[in-house]
Amino acid sequence: MELAKYKACICEGAAENAIMDILLDEDLLVFSREEMLEESVIRCRDGKKFEQKYLRKGFAEKISVIRILDSRRENFKIGKAYKIDVINVITAPEIEMLIIFAENQYKEFKKSGKKPSDFCKENLKMPDVKSYDYVLDYFSDSRILVAAIKEYHRTAKIPKGEYTLLDLLK
Repeated sequence: MELAKYKACICEGAAENAIMDILLDEDLLVFSREEMLEESVIRCRDGKKFEQKYLRKGFAEKISVIRILDSRRENFKIGKAYKIDVINVITAPEIEMLIIFAENQYKEFKKSGKKPSDFCKENLKMPDVKSYDYVLDYFSDSRILVAAIKEYHRTAKIPKGEYTLLDLLK
């Protein structure tokens, strides 16, 4: 994965945002906040709104738009006038899989037939599993997060050419 000088990191939800903030703050990614538009994670899933708010500033150089999302089917359309490349980092089925791996509950999760967020809420008694503050606190030791990312990558069936969070780690 080759990234442009400027990066925009877009997350679909609060949990993804917290995970990216941890990785950025711990200097664990192949890019830094200083290279990012606004120097922070952007919460904007709509390509046209992103274009209006961030791209109309007239960047002379290419921008890499790094999208952290769990859906492979979500479209992100931006006008052809902009020099951007869109990199989708897929966390399917859901970002909560990282907590399931961190809790060593993957086998139990598979048996349950539940969505990852429901498994975390019901089986692991984590009602706030989708909240920014909960995820930030849960992964306060970034080594646990990195181990969960590696385990997710090892066990997931990742289609050829698709990126995961592991691809963003140094």
